[in-house]
Amino acid sequence: MSSQNNLTSLQRYFLVPANANHRKYEALRAYFVQNIFAKEVAQRFGYSYGYFRSLLQEFRQNPSQDFFLPPTKGPHQTSRKKQLKDQIIALRKQNLSIYDISRTLQQADLPISPVAVDHILKEEGFARLPRRHDEERPPGTRPTMADLADVQQLNLQPRTLHTRFAGLFLFLPFLAQLPFDRLIHQAGLPGSSMIPAPHALRALLALKLFGNARHSHVMSYVLDEGLALFAGLNVMPKRSFLTEYSCRIDPSCYPRLMRSWFKALEALSFPNGQSFDLDFHTIPFHGNDALVEKHYVSKRSRRQKGLLAFLAHDAETRVFCYAQADLRKDQQADEILRFVDFWKRRTGKVPQELIFDSKLTTYKNLHRLNQMDVQFITLRRRSPELLKEVVNAPLSAWHQVELEGVSRLYKTPRVIDQRITLKGYEGPVRQLLITDLGHEEPTILLTNQMSRRPARLIERYAQRMLVENPIADGIEFFHMDALSSAVALKVNCDLLLTLMGSSLYRLLGRKVGQGYESAKSAHIFRNLIDATGNIELTPTVIRVRFQKRAHNPLLLAAGLDRTDVAIPWLGRRRLQLDIG
Repeated sequence: MSSQNNLTSLQRYFLVPANANHRKYEALRAYFVQNIFAKEVAQRFGYSYGYFRSLLQEFRQNPSQDFFLPPTKGPHQTSRKKQLKDQIIALRKQNLSIYDISRTLQQADLPISPVAVDHILKEEGFARLPRRHDEERPPGTRPTMADLADVQQLNLQPRTLHTRFAGLFLFLPFLAQLPFDRLIHQAGLPGSSMIPAPHALRALLALKLFGNARHSHVMSYVLDEGLALFAGLNVMPKRSFLTEYSCRIDPSCYPRLMRSWFKALEALSFPNGQSFDLDFHTIPFHGNDALVEKHYVSKRSRRQKGLLAFLAHDAETRVFCYAQADLRKDQQADEILRFVDFWKRRTGKVPQELIFDSKLTTYKNLHRLNQMDVQFITLRRRSPELLKEVVNAPLSAWHQVELEGVSRLYKTPRVIDQRITLKGYEGPVRQLLITDLGHEEPTILLTNQMSRRPARLIERYAQRMLVENPIADGIEFFHMDALSSAVALKVNCDLLLTLMGSSLYRLLGRKVGQGYESAKSAHIFRNLIDATGNIELTPTVIRVRFQKRAHNPLLLAAGLDRTDVAIPWLGRRRLQLDIG
């Protein structure tokens, strides 16, 4: 019986493969010696049919391959492993982490991963290393401490530095041509001797312009000298300062700076539009503040806590020209009148045309707009009575119009053009009942433009429907909704930076041309701004050398390589752009 058991175990030694090479040998032997079909061999030894066929092909090409290699473990390897283990234990006793140990052994030509180091230490009974103070860390692993931001420590000595933010310097010629520092001081923004107000706002504006990362990521770039140079500082302010700074700004500063900013843009041939698209946007709030009201969030099709922002978008220049945040429900209907007052103070005349939806204001305010000679086009809510009127209207009351210059499938809607009266609106107002626009229910427009052709009114409101695209641009690229960012900017400050950033992107788009006049900010950033480079400082010149990129010819065609402008906050050194 005992002999039989021994015989079975010996047979098992030969017939049951102990490793991959043994299994290959037995499988190939079964095919070539025992003449078993390939599919049966593959199934017996746990191979896929395709893999076993590749084994056969490999063996036919190299039938002399050795399946019985000598054992890999030997005295030399065992001693080396013991030596490596002893070194790991000795380094851990010096209070080094697994990453420090791995790095140290790597330098000694003993490569080993931190995971392997951790496994050996656990086998030897070492507990996890407690958190260490900075003075307990080896010199190479201590965190690099950035200097305090101080304009007086700005180093403009001749040297060359590398920056991740070379593309930001495309905006410097525009900022240099504006009286930027004077605008900030006149608006009354706070500052200090170490970080004056213009430098603080330029630092925030730089983060807004480089919109591929939220403000919370500023700590990843505090050591980038190019980003600090853009702001005119020795290093970028830390996020604690940036958070605190927006809380120090008096709310009355924002409308003053908005007026002066856009007034200054006129000197750069930035025109004022005549027609404006108006809309509300709810910035979601996820805290527990009981003072925050609930507003409708169109992106989520529900009401939730949020801060209501009013936005005015210039339809001609495609830039946000006005923003007001943190509106209460009892204030939102009158915000359109405050925008008209703002625009009149800035330009000396009221806006020519305003386009908005039905929930933006009241009929009473529509009458006030009409009294101020402000043309408007707005939607009217579909009440059951209006829907019934549309259904019962005779066919003879409808006439068909043809839309031009709009990209839509339905270009021949039917219209009933009529004059009506509204509660709170003195005098007649024009109402258009519109069907066959691609919607199940009719569209109802109200306007005080009595003589304009119905097709042109419909086309203009159809263009307003695209206002959600630039708003989405502000939300996604300029992070208008990023209130949970580690740099917790006040909403009004963040909206002001969005206005400034979007106008600078429009200026650059107009300068480059080639379709970038109407391109989204994210598109301009990806093709033109997101570029690394070297900055060469000389006693008189700041020369930015851009990396070679596919879209650099566009910058060359726009003449940006001929830039030669003095930068007031950088010792009046002249900025030159070397675009490879």
